[in-house]
Amino acid sequence: MYLKYYLNQLNYSNIPTFLLKYLKTPSLLRLKKIGYFCGMDYASKDIYNFREYISRYDHSLTVCLIIYNLTKDKKMALAGLFHDISTPCFSHVIDYMNSDYERQESTEEFTECCLKRDKYLIECLKEDNINIDDIINFKQYSIVDNERPKVCADRIDGVIMTGIGWTKNISKKDIKEIVDDLAIFKNEENEEEIGFKTLNIAKKVLKVSESIDLYCHSNEDNYMMQLLANITKLAISNKVISYEDLYFYNEEKLFNLLKNENNYELKRLINQFETQKIEDIPEIELPKVKARNLKPLVNGIRLK
Repeated sequence: MYLKYYLNQLNYSNIPTFLLKYLKTPSLLRLKKIGYFCGMDYASKDIYNFREYISRYDHSLTVCLIIYNLTKDKKMALAGLFHDISTPCFSHVIDYMNSDYERQESTEEFTECCLKRDKYLIECLKEDNINIDDIINFKQYSIVDNERPKVCADRIDGVIMTGIGWTKNISKKDIKEIVDDLAIFKNEENEEEIGFKTLNIAKKVLKVSESIDLYCHSNEDNYMMQLLANITKLAISNKVISYEDLYFYNEEKLFNLLKNENNYELKRLINQFETQKIEDIPEIELPKVKARNLKPLVNGIRLK
């Protein structure tokens, strides 16, 4: 299993003791049933054939470990651990539903709500004398999140996770080399940024990232993302679910609820979503989907 191997490279077996209690946080545990690939785990296997199941919990954990391994900063690591806490069922499909194709950030609106309503988390933070505001605004930490084409923990983990599960063009050797090559440099704006120590590894990451960009801008992926967005919008308009339910249900439970609803149009669209043949997908006008361009630092120098 590639995910298990990746966790081993991040020294998961020796996870810092202070993190253990946070891994039991109810709002974080929900993410174990939120897939990393935007609900496409339930889609037609003719279009998506993922190597293994990867959840938003897995992504949150690996982002956290990358940050802690590089910085040993507890607040920053926790900001990374909880950066996707408000991820709704079907993830970026909901951005499609909200017509936020380019930035894909419309679903972050519930971050503060999800964190502040988790009483267990509040108690853990009090024990460690950490203010919840230090983890709500994860964008304050350039190591956790920054603007493209820069590299951050969220972004480099996204390349590795997607290379593992979807594009399948990253080997275990690649994973080890990438993790070992990560370092923190000061960029042109004098802010800390994750980069690479060697040019060859940076180029390897760029190659995987470019292939991901092609997948995410493909006709079939955009068609299927929009199809699931239409299914979700129909379910909300028919009061099968509420918009808020997307942020507090787990994905498996919600998808089964939609499947079992006695609504002809909903059943028709879900059947299409589950059985769609790639050759039958019509050409569509592609939305301006988020660009995944990267220009990483190599030994502190930005690649051109």
